[in-house]
Amino acid sequence: RSSYSCCYFVLPCCFFDFHGKYSRRQSKKTQYREYLDFVAQVGFVCGFHVEEDCLRIPSTKRVSFVGKSRSYLPAEHALIDKQITQFINSRRTCAVATCDRRVGFKHKDHCDGLCEEAGSEPPEDETETAGTIWMPGFQPREKVEQIRNCASLPRDFVDEVVLNVANLLLNAAPQKSCSDMQGGSMNTWNQGESLSLREVAEHLNKETLKKLKSEYGGLQTLLKNNHQVFEVLNGRVHIRDWRKEKPPSKTKPEVKRRLSAEAFKTRLCWFFIHHPDGCSLPSEACPYAHGTEELR
Repeated sequence: RSSYSCCYFVLPCCFFDFHGKYSRRQSKKTQYREYLDFVAQVGFVCGFHVEEDCLRIPSTKRVSFVGKSRSYLPAEHALIDKQITQFINSRRTCAVATCDRRVGFKHKDHCDGLCEEAGSEPPEDETETAGTIWMPGFQPREKVEQIRNCASLPRDFVDEVVLNVANLLLNAAPQKSCSDMQGGSMNTWNQGESLSLREVAEHLNKETLKKLKSEYGGLQTLLKNNHQVFEVLNGRVHIRDWRKEKPPSKTKPEVKRRLSAEAFKTRLCWFFIHHPDGCSLPSEACPYAHGTEELR
């Protein structure tokens, strides 16, 4: 719709309409085929010669559509744009009706605004040609998407949170030690206590929580990102004991084993530096470097 010279490629995946989840209408087709036909219909309505292709990719959803040429003349662009607006409005009416049936909303209370807009004749400002507003309230995605999975947080901030949470788990209860027989002598290593994510959050200051709430997943995502130190299971946070981790499979192909060996000890061991008992593993068995001299 952006211009007459526009071309497109689309690989349909999740079943969504313009205004919510796609609602099935035909039982004789599979859900996937019915949705593909809908996506192709969108292309036809927008005035394209729609071509279907099947990609050679390892996926169950690999049917794609390509629109390389238009089915109308440039002079008819305004007419087709009006046709597109009417099509979008008709889909909106269906979405509202489906919402009304499934959830039991009172149509008058919740859908007045949508239904008034979804008449057979769209408002004049919606039929204007490309280059002006297409739909009231339409907000396109930003050109540069903000990364909000805690990966872009400052390193010193992340390190501080990790250290605070680890100390909280270590000091939450009387020392909880794990014993390990090595060479006939008994060694103990403080594994700390487990706490719920809520309990951990209650011990963090307001500024830290505010910063984490702006990220997707917040505290849980940050802790899961720090896989070396923490294990998050069923909403509870544990300090990871690397002695319990499964050793790498000996049946791995040689290439994968070689790649694993090359990735060995590229980061410092957090436990060796920060844990009061050091690392639970000896240097030769730990996948992380016990000191900078071991770094690759």
